Parts: sequence; C-alpha cells; structure tokens
Amino acid sequence: MAVSYGGQAVLEGVMMRSPSSWAVAVRTPEGDITEVVRPIDSPMKRRLIWRLPIVRGVIALGESLTIGFKALAISANVMTQERDENGEIKTQIGRTQLAFSFAIAIGFALMLFKVGPALVTSWLPIHSTPLFVIVEGVIRVSVFIGYIALVSLLPDLRRVFQYHGAEHKTINALEAGAELTPTTVQKYSLIHPRCGTAFLLWVMVIAIFVFAFVGRPALHWLILSRILLLPVIAGLAYELIRFAGKHQSSRVLMTLLAPGLWLQRLTTREPTLDQIEVSIQALRRVVEREASETADEQRLETRVEVMA
Repeated sequence: MAVSYGGQAVLEGVMMRSPSSWAVAVRTPEGDITEVVRPIDSPMKRRLIWRLPIVRGVIALGESLTIGFKALAISANVMTQERDENGEIKTQIGRTQLAFSFAIAIGFALMLFKVGPALVTSWLPIHSTPLFVIVEGVIRVSVFIGYIALVSLLPDLRRVFQYHGAEHKTINALEAGAELTPTTVQKYSLIHPRCGTAFLLWVMVIAIFVFAFVGRPALHWLILSRILLLPVIAGLAYELIRFAGKHQSSRVLMTLLAPGLWLQRLTTREPTLDQIEVSIQALRRVVEREASETADEQRLETRVEVMA
C-alpha cells in the first residue's frame, strides 16, 4: 500500500509528515537548514475503531492540528535561535501554552465560520427551512473564501505561501517518482488535492447537506448543532479528500473538486529553489523514517515466521 505524505508551511520552513513520523526543516538566519524529527504515536495504530471511516478523519484532524502547532513553535524558536544545552532546538511553548493557543484558534474558527453564519442567517427574514440552510451555507462559504482572500493580501505571509507551494511541489514530485532535487521539483504543480485549504472548503460545503437534516431548531440548539456536528462534517470531508488523493486520474472527480483546487491559488506562491531545498529535506527525513519503520516491521514478521 502506498504511503501518504502531507505537510504544512511554517515560518521559513516546511513540516512534512508520514503515518509514523513528522519532520520540520527551517532555514536559519545564517542560511543553514536545521531540522527536528519526531515520531507519531497515533491511536489509529493501536485500535481498529480509530481507523473506521469518518472516525479516522476526526483523529487525523486532531493530530494534524497538534503537530502543526508544535511545528510552528519550533520554527519560531529557530528564528530566534532558542536552543537547549545540547544545542538542539528548544520548544519553549509548553503543553499549557499549546493547549491555550489551540483553544483560542479553534474558538475563533468556530465563531467565524460556524456560529457566526448561523446567527446572521437567523436574523434574516427567512421562513423556509431549506432556504435557511442554503443561505447559511452560502454565507459560510463566502466568509471563508473572503477570509482566505484577505489573508492572502498580507505581505508578511507571502514567504509562508511560497513554502506552502514548495511543500505541494515536493509531494507532487515524490508521488510522480521524480528525483527530489530543487530544479526537478520546481517543474511540478502548486496544486495538490489533499491540501488543507481544499479540505476546509469542503468542510463548509458538506456542512450544508449535514445541517439540512437538522433543519432550523431553536437558537440555542442551532448554535450547539453547528459545534457538535463539526467532527462528523470533518470526518466526511476527510474521506472525500482522501478518496480524491487516490483517484487523481479521474477527470470527473477532479472537475467536481475543482473549486477546492482553485482556492489553493490564494494560499500558494511560486517558491524559490532555496525554499524547495528546505521542503525536500523535511520530506526526505520522514521518507527515511517510514522506510526504516517498514524494514523493522518486515524483520519482525520474518522472525515470527521463523519461530513458528
């Protein structure tokens, strides 16, 4: 079974992850590349229930958010040259600070993209339940696209978007079986169907269909439903993106997913060769770790067979 790789742009660098590990590579102020590699102890490896469709999407989303926050903290510390007594990058953000930042970010997203559109729609003179759900969905998608478009105009984020583009190009090159060199990787597309931007857009769209089953309850239930059903919606969106990643050759599927792919044009920029070099280094580390994990598992299986 082919291994699925993903990633995220961070400050002056890229985080890459595989099922068993994640690595962040960052360009230091001196021009060198420093890296941190960490294992992933996913509950999906331990229990079948966490690997069930939709459920695995919720687990994967939680893991991605947690790893993403840690990677951002590491990249920030690299830029300020924070290291421990062994000379390794020191993550100054503790669990409490990480949990607080996580809660603030999730709360902001829920208010802006979930609760906010529901409240605005409830204030409109709409009496038809189907129309209410559709209008709420249109407002939600519009707010999301508007937010992305606004953020993409910020000059300070241009380099982050370039690293986002480098991440996509590197994974596209790997999946095409190409040589991982900056000049070769540069030829590949900025767009990837498993991108988080596309995932978030489909969370907004799928929510329209899920909330159609809820209808238009009392205001307090309306707000609660938008929050409590988010894991279900995220799980469904994950399955859609996962399916798309495995069937990129399907023209029909790619046409249906085109809006999510177009939206990536706002969150990616053409990277430089130096930025692609950073992305390649992060990906190589997780590919090496994954190959080592696979080899260990094969040796274990061989030993068990011999003993049997």
